[in-house]
Amino acid sequence: MMEAPLFVFFKQITIPFMFVFILFSSEFETVEQASALGINYGQIANNLPSPDHVLRLLTSLHITKARIYDANPKILSAFANSTIELIVTVPNEALPWLASPTQAAKWIATNITPFIPNTKITGIAVGNEVFTCQDSALIGSVMSAMVGIRRGLAEQGLDSVIHVSTASSLAVLANSYPPSMGSFRPELAEVMGEFLRFLSETGSPFWINAYPYFAYKGDPERVPLEYVLFESGSGMLDPNTGLEYDNMLYAQVDAVIFAIARFGYGDIQVSVSETGWPSKGDEDEMGATVENAMIYNRNLVARQLENEGTPVRPTPRLEVYLFALFNEDLKPGPTSERNYGLYQPDGTMTYNVGLSAATSTASVSAINSSASRTRGVKLKRLWYCIIAISLTFQISMR
Repeated sequence: MMEAPLFVFFKQITIPFMFVFILFSSEFETVEQASALGINYGQIANNLPSPDHVLRLLTSLHITKARIYDANPKILSAFANSTIELIVTVPNEALPWLASPTQAAKWIATNITPFIPNTKITGIAVGNEVFTCQDSALIGSVMSAMVGIRRGLAEQGLDSVIHVSTASSLAVLANSYPPSMGSFRPELAEVMGEFLRFLSETGSPFWINAYPYFAYKGDPERVPLEYVLFESGSGMLDPNTGLEYDNMLYAQVDAVIFAIARFGYGDIQVSVSETGWPSKGDEDEMGATVENAMIYNRNLVARQLENEGTPVRPTPRLEVYLFALFNEDLKPGPTSERNYGLYQPDGTMTYNVGLSAATSTASVSAINSSASRTRGVKLKRLWYCIIAISLTFQISMR
């Protein structure tokens, strides 16, 4: 069937137009670069050290951001008067209850207000991977709960200091390759539109749980191990933008950015709320080894210390929360689920990613090179804009 000329023209210019839109939108972002990477502090275990010990460990590693999967008062109390910024989580099972504005306000009054300002709570994740949970009732309650939590914060004067969002699985995407073709699943269009509007209006980030490990495990014959471990020299070229990717994580994040842009939003920050690599797995869990886990996380930490962004958004630095701090012995599922930790529960390293030493030395070089890096990034972004605009006009003249 022959397509109308106007439709063909619109379809052809969509990618370059969105690319320019994203680049110019991110140029005016006011989000400050974080001082260090974050880490996920899960607690599905019966042998973890006390929150006081965990705080000392995080401090020794120069980690200043952490995410927990509840609002555990023992952790919130232990982290008071520290430098750690915390994201707390509303459990999925509480979402239907918190869809009531009254109950959401009570949750804030019970779980947040008593710990402010001594404990630096900077974010509330309203559920985890709700949009892909296959529970339509739960999916239908997440936005009401989010709005209620936000209103409860506003009543306490905390809405300007605590972000409200939810962490999503990469499975919210219908397509992620190449990144410029990133799009959300059609069945999520309505709730995703409402969610993105909320994020844009409140200045909150889109949190994505992104695991290149799953892509490799699912197709080790076609997915190069070096590419997912940040070890690739060349990588993948996006034919629509001309951007080159030397690792899968950045490609996944940029696919999310393009998916968001398809809804007309170029101002929403995308942060990685979870990423990691298991150090052990079952026989069918290809690649789950100590060596691969160490390489993935060490390379990711090194890039974080260099303040890297993604090819589409070179600045600000991509905010990343590693998964996870500890191996958790009570987590259900395959062996890998219990072996994502940088540390064993007794405090010994599963493997060494060089966090403390790397942080202290890299901070100096990062400061010395920040000015030249920023200038280079801006010139690179301007060049991409010129290329994209040129491509748009070339296509339109065909």
